Amino acid sequence: MFLVVPILLTIFVWPTTAGAGSSTGTWFHWAKVYSALAGCLGFMALRFIKKLSTNKWALLFPPIILAINILEAVTRDFQVYGMHGMVDGVFMNGGSWNIMNGIAGIITITGWMGIIISRDRQKDMIWPDQIWPWIIAYDLWNFAYVYNCVGDHSFYAGAALLLSCTFAAFFIKKGSWLQARAQTLAFWMMFTMSVPAFVTNSQFAVQSSHSNAALFTVSFVALIANVAVLVLHVYRIVKYRRNALKDDIYAGMKAHDQVLADNAPEDDLPDDLNLKDHGNDSSTHTV
Repeated sequence: MFLVVPILLTIFVWPTTAGAGSSTGTWFHWAKVYSALAGCLGFMALRFIKKLSTNKWALLFPPIILAINILEAVTRDFQVYGMHGMVDGVFMNGGSWNIMNGIAGIITITGWMGIIISRDRQKDMIWPDQIWPWIIAYDLWNFAYVYNCVGDHSFYAGAALLLSCTFAAFFIKKGSWLQARAQTLAFWMMFTMSVPAFVTNSQFAVQSSHSNAALFTVSFVALIANVAVLVLHVYRIVKYRRNALKDDIYAGMKAHDQVLADNAPEDDLPDDLNLKDHGNDSSTHTV
C-alpha cells in the first residue's frame, strides 16, 4: 500500500489526474504525498528492524520527516499570502492570516530520543513526548493551514483527516499519533491526487465561505494554542533543566508517563514511572 501502489499511481495515474492546472497539480501536493509515504515506510522500518529502533541516528528520522511536512505547509501558507482568486483550480483568499498561521506552524518538536516500539504484537511506534496539548495545537494549526490554502478542501483534508489520526491517538493507542498521522495522510493524498474531483466538482464537495473574519479567527486560535504549548515547553525546559535535543520535556506529566508505562518493556521502566505499580495515582505526577 505504501510502496507498490504509489509507484503504480506515479506512473499510470497521477500524470493525468494531478497534472498542471488541476487542483492537486501543485508542487505542494506532490511533495506532500511523497513525504507522507516516506514517513510511513521509515516508521515501518523503525518498528520492524530491531537495530534501527535503538539507534540514536535512526531515531532522528521521525522528527526530521515531521519537520519537513511542517515546513512544506508553512512555506505554502507564506506563498498563498499574495494570492487572490482562482489558482490551479482552487480559490485563494490570501491575507495576514497566512503569515500568522505560518508563524504558528513553527512548533516545538521534542523527545524523539524517547521514541520506543510498543511491546505488544502490533509493534507501534510510540512517541511519549507528543502529549495531548501538543497534538491539539498541531491540529488547530494544520486545520488553519488547510482552511487558508485550500479552503474548499478543508472539510475532508482538514477536519476529517485530522480527526482520524487524533481519534486513533486518543482512544486506540496513545503515543502513536505520528504513525497514525503519516498513514492517514498518505492514504488521503493518494486518493485525492487520483480523484481530485471528489472535493471540488462532486456532490460530496463542501465549499468554504472564504470569509476574511473566519480565516483570521481560525488562524488566530491556532497561533494562541501554539504559543501556549511553546510557553509550557520553555517552562519545563527551564524548570527541570532539560535538554530539548536529548530529553523528554514532558517526562513527569501523567500524559507522558502513562504512555511509557503502557508500551515500554517492563525492564526498561524506572520504578517511579511505572504507573501500574502506583495504581495510576495521578497525585504523584504533574498534570
